[in-house]
Amino acid sequence: MDSLLVQYLMNWMVLGSIYTLVAIGFSLLFGLLNVIHFSHGDVSMVAPFVALAVLQALLGALAGNGATAMVVALLIAIVVTGLVGIGVDRLVIRRFRRSPAMMALVATVALGTVVRELIRAIYPNGSNPKAFPAIVEGTFSMGAAQIPLQPVAIIVSSIGAVALMYVLLQKSSIGTRIRAVAEDRETARLMGIFPERIFAFTFFLASAVGALGALFFASHAGVVRFDFGVQLGLIGFSAAVIGGLGSMNGAILGSLAIAGIEALVQANMADGASYRLVFVFLLVILMLWVRPSGLLGKPVVEKV
Repeated sequence: MDSLLVQYLMNWMVLGSIYTLVAIGFSLLFGLLNVIHFSHGDVSMVAPFVALAVLQALLGALAGNGATAMVVALLIAIVVTGLVGIGVDRLVIRRFRRSPAMMALVATVALGTVVRELIRAIYPNGSNPKAFPAIVEGTFSMGAAQIPLQPVAIIVSSIGAVALMYVLLQKSSIGTRIRAVAEDRETARLMGIFPERIFAFTFFLASAVGALGALFFASHAGVVRFDFGVQLGLIGFSAAVIGGLGSMNGAILGSLAIAGIEALVQANMADGASYRLVFVFLLVILMLWVRPSGLLGKPVVEKV
């Protein structure tokens, strides 16, 4: 197989995997709360900064055992970001449970700015880009091509995370409770389910999965900056919209579609990296025009 084709396919799958992890968070929270959590990308981007801080602290303590330090740093970053997600729900979004959706949307847009500025203020030299290390080092051979291990690790890990999400949401008792609250929270309350606990768990889950996507994004790019959450959030939201908000399968399809557009533009246009987002958002506009509910979304009929 042509090495250039392998590179393009690998880039498509890596980007699709990263965007899927972020888009699933948008769909999960929209399906449960009917709220578009616009600060989801910024909350997810907390993870790379936590991982960098923990990694720097551990490298000295573990006497050069970089692999162990990286694994511990990633796990701590994912858990911390999940807890930040719970805090976001309790401090901000909970206040708008029974308010019009527009109020929560505006509140989360403002919250995203607060999160970005907190990262910039708290992290040392937070305005400057930070180099982010590769999660996995090394290569392997595929014919004449040398394939880095990191893209393969990102793809395999993302597939595993999505599979675990599916099992958790569709085959477990907590998944049944989440679906019950999403369907009718008052009836769920009468059945002995505590909606606030479900909201907290769902925010933790969505933020933790988004954190994994942000960590992969930073490692794939090799750099992280305090405002990367804006771009990552917009792309993740766009993928969820294309696939159909509230649909996990739709989030996957939308992410692969966006990643495919990016890979094609970068492969076939001069300076394609500068114009890739133009074509991505043109696809979003086209989808909203042709099928507003998304590829797998269900049309909503409102009586007036």
